[in-house]
Amino acid sequence: ANGSVVTWGNAYYGGNSSAVAPLLMEGVVQVSGNGGAFAAIKANGSVVTWGNAGYGGNSSAVAPLLTEGVVQVCGSYFAFAAIKANGSVVTWGNANHGGNSSAVAPLLMEGVVQVCGNGGAFAAVKANGSVVTWGNAERGGNSSAVAPLLMEGVIQVSGNGPKMTGTLSHEAFGAFAAIKANGSVVTWGNAGHGGNSSAVAPLLMEGVVQVSGNGGAFAAIKANGSVVTWGNANHGGNSSAVAPLLMEGVVQVCGNGGAFAAIKASGSVVTWGDASNGGNSSAVAPLLTEGVVQVSGNGGAFAAIKANGSVVTWGNANHGGNSSAVAPLLMEGVVQVSGNGGAFAAIKANGSVVTWGDAERGGNSSAVAPLLLEGVTQVC
Repeated sequence: ANGSVVTWGNAYYGGNSSAVAPLLMEGVVQVSGNGGAFAAIKANGSVVTWGNAGYGGNSSAVAPLLTEGVVQVCGSYFAFAAIKANGSVVTWGNANHGGNSSAVAPLLMEGVVQVCGNGGAFAAVKANGSVVTWGNAERGGNSSAVAPLLMEGVIQVSGNGPKMTGTLSHEAFGAFAAIKANGSVVTWGNAGHGGNSSAVAPLLMEGVVQVSGNGGAFAAIKANGSVVTWGNANHGGNSSAVAPLLMEGVVQVCGNGGAFAAIKASGSVVTWGDASNGGNSSAVAPLLTEGVVQVSGNGGAFAAIKANGSVVTWGNANHGGNSSAVAPLLMEGVVQVSGNGGAFAAIKANGSVVTWGDAERGGNSSAVAPLLLEGVTQVC
């Protein structure tokens, strides 16, 4: 609450922020992470970065452009993109995966209202409804195949790929899905992981209100509460096993490394995709029949917050699917849960934080425990 930042987890990927500690003592209003680094926006509009230099932890090359006016920072798996108050975009990190946007620089000088990153590319939505893409061509950095459909009317873009898994892998996939004002969806990028949605094209022509991505697939919620999925079948692109449960009443879909979890208006949860990543929630099914208000995913597990402030977890036990070690602390009072590659952090109503999952990825926060007892307002 005082605007300071506390970090823990893998030191090489941003768990150690000592190099920029003086800059993180006050005034921070937002923190964004990618596959191996963090970027913090301060109240004065400046940006502070740390973590793996090759992922954008070192922003010295664009430092003069990050001293003021930044209003949003978005990460791809390997890079960052910052939107400034004047609608321009600044990028840094791995050049081949979105850190270098020079090829489209004239298009990013003004009018950008949203930037979305995926496994290795970025897509920017402009105020006129057009989309600009850059980064790894195979992961959606090249959108020429659908360019005529991205010239106007786009209101939101979602990405998927390794950024969503947080596994520090270099798998060569990633795709984008854009929702247009008429409720239709346009996809591009790696075909096998959602860039090609031709198999469900008739279902994506109208009525889509939200699209969520995971490690290799997409799930779209339609205005009638039904869900349409496509992409890698093993990652949830094929939802036929739970199709009857996804025909109506879905209000939110959350993806993790290889599965999806949908919350229905009744407060129940439906899961599908890779069983080991949480696609199979049968072990906790009785706890997911009602009262769920939010679901968060990480690299291989899910955590659901219930209306009574308790948390239910499932999926890969080592990545936070098993929260038994901190179960007494998750019985009430939880207001937010955030996941990364292999751990979870829950903020409680009293401003304290509870962590579990892979110790090296932040599941063990004992080193900074005294700093997490109160006053925490956001965890990234």
